[in-house]
Amino acid sequence: MIICKKFNELTVEELYEILKLRSEIFVVEQKCVYNDIDGKDTTSIHVMLKENGKIKAYLRVLQPGVSYEDASLGRVLVAENARKKGFAKLIVEAGVNYIIENFKTKDITIGAQEYLQNFYNEMGFKAISEVYLDDGIPHLDMKYSK
Repeated sequence: MIICKKFNELTVEELYEILKLRSEIFVVEQKCVYNDIDGKDTTSIHVMLKENGKIKAYLRVLQPGVSYEDASLGRVLVAENARKKGFAKLIVEAGVNYIIENFKTKDITIGAQEYLQNFYNEMGFKAISEVYLDDGIPHLDMKYSK
């Protein structure tokens, strides 16, 4: 089940689970020390894929002008115990569809980890920058172009 919520609609349990997953994946698993609590969550839409009441995939949708001139997707993740089930594709599709339906635009720019470039190409994104380091991890900017 995919759920989209504004920050003030999240339950305390959902917020805790989201922050726990983001820390487990982006800080511990990827060995990247960075400030995950960046002030953007309060204005974001939080898209969750839940299975048996637990968040298995997540991303946040950012309005135009927050991270990029365009709308954006960020903090895209799939819980370690839920990988290889197609959840990444489902959550990104849900984020893209949310932007198209609610922001009335197809202009979406993301900062993708380089190793996921082929995945995002398959999802309709095309590279628009050279590879750069963000918190020590190779990234590139990509724009939705379907």
